Amino acid sequence: MGFGSYDESEQENQDFETDLEDDDGVSTSQSDHSGEVEYEIGASNDELLNRLKDIKDS
Repeated sequence: MGFGSYDESEQENQDFETDLEDDDGVSTSQSDHSGEVEYEIGASNDELLNRLKDIKDS
């Protein structure tokens, strides 16, 4: 077999499990968040853009 070649018989004989059970997934209610999230950046957009420019120039 050369570089990049493959055995076509292996491509035909691949078994895929397509039987999906209801119990296989995760219920989204298991991850509910009932709190609050606050972000305090502490810098203006200009300061953040200047910092980004400094990082890219490095």
